Amino acid sequence: MPSTILNADLHCHSIVSDGTLTPEALAARAAANGVELWALTDHDEVGGQHRARAAAHAQGMRYLTGTEISVTFAGQTVHIVGLGFDADDQRLQQGLRQTRGGRAQRAQEMAQGLAQVGIRGAYEGALQFVGNPDLISRTHFARFLVESGVCGDTHEVFRKYLTEGKPGFVPHRWATLRDALSWIQDAGGVAVIAHPARYAFTANEEFALFTEFKSHGGRAVEVMTGSHSSAECVRYAAMAHEFDLAASRGSDFHSPDESHTDLGSLPYLPGELTPVWELLADRIQ
Repeated sequence: MPSTILNADLHCHSIVSDGTLTPEALAARAAANGVELWALTDHDEVGGQHRARAAAHAQGMRYLTGTEISVTFAGQTVHIVGLGFDADDQRLQQGLRQTRGGRAQRAQEMAQGLAQVGIRGAYEGALQFVGNPDLISRTHFARFLVESGVCGDTHEVFRKYLTEGKPGFVPHRWATLRDALSWIQDAGGVAVIAHPARYAFTANEEFALFTEFKSHGGRAVEVMTGSHSSAECVRYAAMAHEFDLAASRGSDFHSPDESHTDLGSLPYLPGELTPVWELLADRIQ
């Protein structure tokens, strides 16, 4: 059987960042959906890794350590998933702490922007949905705006309030691409470009992202992910070939109530691609 025929889910989030389930509940859900190889990839955080690994083993799944690092590239936020690293690596942990550091101030500024259009108490409201205050994010504000009846769902929130040019949007300067990749690689892991179709890059900017990513030692790209259409999966399979990158697969699951793609429910990777887990065979736990 080709190694691409594996129900691997290598991108999801728990309450340690902006998900709504515990690592243990995510592991149970993944296993129930037939996931064989799993990674928890909380935003800019590795605090849930030991719990996730123990929960995966209790459910009979194999496990890869994971995180999703926020990076600024060409004026936009790009996400880089790290897989198979040493979660106790001190340089990685310090880098993630620095990346998390600006979130609290950004959240206060987001609340001020919302207050200017008549939405009061958004910061305090968002905090009700935060498992880790260091990682308060737009998702937590979105949940507050839905809960308070301002919007019908989180997708409406982002359309009206939390994207560039709308009230409540505040840009943040994240890690550099070079730094994020060095943290992952120095800790023994592999870096992956997350959900590349989500970035509003021109063709030249996207080419520059892939080129710089590759030059800094990046080795994989998400091809099958919850936000990619079938056509986008085909496109990024071709990009993986063009840049000699391995392919990853992950739902980007956050919540049973918000996520369109459940853990373990994606199509298999195309057979002609090299799965990222082949690069990490000695790091699978």
